Amino acid sequence: MKGLLFISHETPRFTTISSIKVALEGGCKHIQLRMKETSPQEIYTTGVEALALCKQYKAKLYIDDEVEVCQKLQADGVHLGKHDMPPSEARKLLGVHYLIGGTANTWEDILRLQKEGVDYIGLGPFRYTETKKNLASTLGLIGYKQLLNRCRENNINIPILAIGGIRLEDIPPLLKTGLAGVALSSSILQAKSPINEVKKIIQTIQNNQL
Repeated sequence: MKGLLFISHETPRFTTISSIKVALEGGCKHIQLRMKETSPQEIYTTGVEALALCKQYKAKLYIDDEVEVCQKLQADGVHLGKHDMPPSEARKLLGVHYLIGGTANTWEDILRLQKEGVDYIGLGPFRYTETKKNLASTLGLIGYKQLLNRCRENNINIPILAIGGIRLEDIPPLLKTGLAGVALSSSILQAKSPINEVKKIIQTIQNNQL
């Protein structure tokens, strides 16, 4: 996992599906279907449509939280928060052909996720964001530098994505810390031209990847 991960988000302007379509039309190849406080059946129904769209654009779809929905859909992977099923348990259910990501905020989280065998880590938040409830302490650029340095010192090579309130201008300095990419939602959907914003973000990532 590297580059841009788009996290679906329903707004007054966009439905979950139309938000995904915007990201795909802009060239994003990694989509997370995130539908908090929604039943697994509703996530599955939306997931069917989201997966068909992703296949059309040759992109990968990851389901937030719901391992069984991911398995039923035969999506590409699942993203698990701190209070969701442990990644090692998800691996037993899904097998080796699914990508499993986990959420981290601290060095201890990173170590735990490494032991659990995740394929990538969403590390954050970078700054305050309204799209996530019960927000952990913000890391800022210094926090990412410190944690990525510790990863290198300890030979931890799991791809790590920055997440949480990231804007276009934040991407170059963040990638210089050694991150594999960024996960975005609001900064894209609030842009005047969201599709063009995705294109600019992807170009910025490509220009600044180590």
